[in-house]
Amino acid sequence: MQQHFSLAECDVVGFDLDHTLCRYHLPQSARLIYDSFAQYLVTEKGYDEDLLTLAPDSLDFCCKGLVFDIEEGNFLKLAENGTVLRASHGTRSMTFEEILEIYGRKEWKHFNTVSGMVSRTAKYYLYDNYFDLPGALLCARVVDSLDQHDGQKKYDFWKDMVAAIQHNYKISAFKEDCGMYFPEVKNHPDKYLQRCPESVKKWLKQLKNAGKILLLITSSHSDYCRLLCEHVLGNDFEEYFDILITNALKPGFFSHTPNQRPFRTLENDEEQEALLSLDKPGWYSQGNAIQLYDLLKKMTGKLDPKVVYFGDSMHSDIFPAHHYSNWETVFILEELLGDKGTVPAKAESEPLEKKGKYEGDQLKVPYFVSKQWGSFFMDRLPGLENAEETLVHTWSCKCISTYSTIAIPSLEAIADLPLDYRFTRFSSNSSATAGYYPSPPRALLPNEDSEMMK
Repeated sequence: MQQHFSLAECDVVGFDLDHTLCRYHLPQSARLIYDSFAQYLVTEKGYDEDLLTLAPDSLDFCCKGLVFDIEEGNFLKLAENGTVLRASHGTRSMTFEEILEIYGRKEWKHFNTVSGMVSRTAKYYLYDNYFDLPGALLCARVVDSLDQHDGQKKYDFWKDMVAAIQHNYKISAFKEDCGMYFPEVKNHPDKYLQRCPESVKKWLKQLKNAGKILLLITSSHSDYCRLLCEHVLGNDFEEYFDILITNALKPGFFSHTPNQRPFRTLENDEEQEALLSLDKPGWYSQGNAIQLYDLLKKMTGKLDPKVVYFGDSMHSDIFPAHHYSNWETVFILEELLGDKGTVPAKAESEPLEKKGKYEGDQLKVPYFVSKQWGSFFMDRLPGLENAEETLVHTWSCKCISTYSTIAIPSLEAIADLPLDYRFTRFSSNSSATAGYYPSPPRALLPNEDSEMMK
């Protein structure tokens, strides 16, 4: 395996849309997602109305990489070997003694399947992207509420939570103005969406001018995709891409066969008949990576065109693109922005009048830095019987170095670099920090008694 990775060597550059090309104002979008799920549980399923009110700092509970142990009502932060580092029952942090009593110092019982990325079962749920995360806080509060009123020991509300998610995000919701989420984003796009920086637009054009084929592969439906792209890239957004694939239903897009998940054409945002093969560039719905790759071979005239894919979800983007398609992967990890060492100076020094009108009500710290859960990358494991505590990598951190080629905080972080810039890959040596650009999170640097653990 080469030590370096360069975009210049790639024939095809693919992008996820939400939280990759289209960045959101996180505190505002988190609140909207929370409210949209909570509203459904209260009005449609009769849950406690207290769920509708939210203390200002309660979004601190939201932290990527948490696993929800559904039957027990517990949220878990896992070490790379599958042991439980931190846990909460509902919103209440569990003590080290409680964690030892329930989970011990052994691998969590579902770790084998969760680490195989099969993270959708009725027993647990992995929170790994910003569309899901506010639901973690809601579930935790539902557990609190059920404990208070019913003293429950096993929990059976997950089906209602799934119904709330489906109600707000279902494919027809945008068109029907159904649920709370889509109507609100349609009416106030500036409140929730960040416009794409000029440097990124210029970079996309530069990639195209260098002869790269550009793909957009998103699980969002075509009507929502159009709204986002027009808002963040402009009305000419289609000119940036050779192939646009919406409703891709990732990770299935990468793991399914052409028979299981054929491509479909679109007419007025309605999916048409299934296609037997993919013959030309254009805008499609659903589909699979196998037929896409066949088209890319034709378009490049190469037997083995090299593809890189940028995405923000380990479960839907990075793991499946790496594992099933053997593509290079660039992980967009906003958690790197929560690290003092990586905040771009530009963002800090921007004059107030340049900031969007909604930025004033942002939380002081981006909500992806959680006091309750500590660092996304590392944590302390208390010693047993007076032994010293040890620093261990989280399971989330291990996934990054295993399945990503490199990890960056945003597209903007690399947009000004020459296309032949040589990034050091994660797999280039045994270092756990090699693939982070522009710099590794402080929590991973040696001799840093980092505050982020506390």
